Amino acid sequence: MYQPIDLRNLPHLRTEPLPTMYDLPSEDPEEPGLPDQFHEYQPQLLRETCRLPYISPDEYLTCADLNLYYDSRNPLWHKRPDWFLVLGASPGRQIADLRWSYVTWIEQVNPFLVVELLSPGTEAEDLGQTLREVNRPPTKWQVYEQILKIPYYVLYDRYTLTFRLFQLVGMRYQELTIQNQRYWFEDLSLGLGIFPGIYAGYEGQWLQWYDATGTVIPSDREKADRETQRADRESQRAEQESQRAEQESQRAEQESQRADRLAERLRELGIDPNSLE
Repeated sequence: MYQPIDLRNLPHLRTEPLPTMYDLPSEDPEEPGLPDQFHEYQPQLLRETCRLPYISPDEYLTCADLNLYYDSRNPLWHKRPDWFLVLGASPGRQIADLRWSYVTWIEQVNPFLVVELLSPGTEAEDLGQTLREVNRPPTKWQVYEQILKIPYYVLYDRYTLTFRLFQLVGMRYQELTIQNQRYWFEDLSLGLGIFPGIYAGYEGQWLQWYDATGTVIPSDREKADRETQRADRESQRAEQESQRAEQESQRAEQESQRADRLAERLRELGIDPNSLE
């Protein structure tokens, strides 16, 4: 007879919490931990929903987790933003155009906006709370603010659902006041904010782009679903029109048969149907 197994007695099963990515060291001593799923999905969503209405898709570039090189005198120095937008850089259309990295002194144009997703391992540096060490590259904040002079710096903390935005004013970043967790970029004719939704099967508060009506720009999946729904509605409408035409055809046929029977009956009575017209 089958006897249920008491899983608690199995020595290889552990009941204590598993280590997080920040408990596991990376093989790269400069990396505080391993990538997480949120850092994969959120940048994808930003890329999919960043559709600038008045700028050709060939005239702006979005990148996620791509090395950003910023100093030609120290060509190995780089930062790796979670996501950034460059105006005036072509994304290309061939697979050979896909970049290995973004080298500012070759591209000749710096990012317009950069997004960092806060996490325990990088929060201090993202917030500009770390100091530059002697004989070490500048901090992320210094690179964005003082070297590349990126106009807008966005920080999103998914744990506290906090959306913060810094604008370069003069030589320093100043934090802007965010109303209702949303901000409208006049230069882009597009807004960025926190919205509830489902992406990649995960429900929560996502950082997304929205249009002038306040409507969230649909993701690729949402856009495809809407197109499918529209096609289904068009198909149903065409089917209904076909059925209506068939019904009209049947009605006309019935009227024709009724007229033929009436004419035949008149002939039987010795009346020429044509004489009645």
